[in-house]
Amino acid sequence: MPSETAEKRFSHKKLERNVSLLGFFALIAVAIGGIVEIAPLFWIDNTIEKVEGMRPYTPLELAGRNIYIREGCYTCHSQMIRPFRDEVERYGHYSLAAESMYDHPFQWGSKRTGPDLARVGGRYSDEWHKAHLIDPRSVVPESIMPPYAFLADRDLEAGDMARDLTALYRVGVPYTKTDIARANEDLRAQADPNAGAGDLVKRYPKAQVRDFDGDPARVTEMDALIAYLQMLGTLVDVEKAAPQEQAHAPAAVSGAAR
Repeated sequence: MPSETAEKRFSHKKLERNVSLLGFFALIAVAIGGIVEIAPLFWIDNTIEKVEGMRPYTPLELAGRNIYIREGCYTCHSQMIRPFRDEVERYGHYSLAAESMYDHPFQWGSKRTGPDLARVGGRYSDEWHKAHLIDPRSVVPESIMPPYAFLADRDLEAGDMARDLTALYRVGVPYTKTDIARANEDLRAQADPNAGAGDLVKRYPKAQVRDFDGDPARVTEMDALIAYLQMLGTLVDVEKAAPQEQAHAPAAVSGAAR
C-alpha cells in the first residue's frame, strides 16, 4: 500500500501526458543548469587572460574583415589553432582566447577546406596574397578556392566607418572618441604610405601602413582584405604568453608549501 501511494504521488505519468507541464519543468531544469554554468563567469577576473599587444582593428582592417565575412571566407577557413602538436607544427602557436576578444562575431570557423588563417599575417607577401586572390591556382595548383579578382577592380566603399566603430564600442571594444572621429581618415591613411600615419600607428600599435594591392592611386577592396589578412596573428608576442596554469604555478606551489 505505501508503495502504491508513493507511486500515485510522484508518478511521471502526469508529466508525460501533459505537454505544457513537461515543458515548464524542462525550462526550469535548463534555467538552473545555465545559471550554474554561466553566472560564475561574471565573477572570474581571468576568464580571458589579458595578453599584451591586443588592440581593436584599424578601420582598414575592419573593412577587410567585413569583406572576409561578406565573401564567406569563414566557411572554408578557420581561425582557431588547437593545442595539438600537428596543428602547432603546421600553423604556429595555438590560439589564445584574447586574440578574438574584439571579434563580433568571432571567426573560429568549423571547417577547413583551406588552411587555418589565425597566424597567416606576415607569412606571405602582399604580392602573393594578391596573386592568390586573383587566381588561386597560380600559386597553389591544387587549390579549389574560387577567384576573387574583382576585389582589385572595386574601389573600397566602406561607408561611414565611424558607425562601425561606434557599434563595436557599444559592445565593449575600447575605441576612443578620437578613433571614432577619425575613422574614415584613418582608413585612407593606412593604405597610403605618403599620408604620414604616425598618429594612426600611435593609436593602433603594429598597424601596417602601405599600399597593399600595388595600386597606390586607389584604395580597393583588395587593399582592405590583404590588410586584414596581414594583421592576423601578428599582434601578440606568443613567446611571452604562458598558459594560464603556468602563469599561476608559483602561487599554487607556495600555497601548497604552507
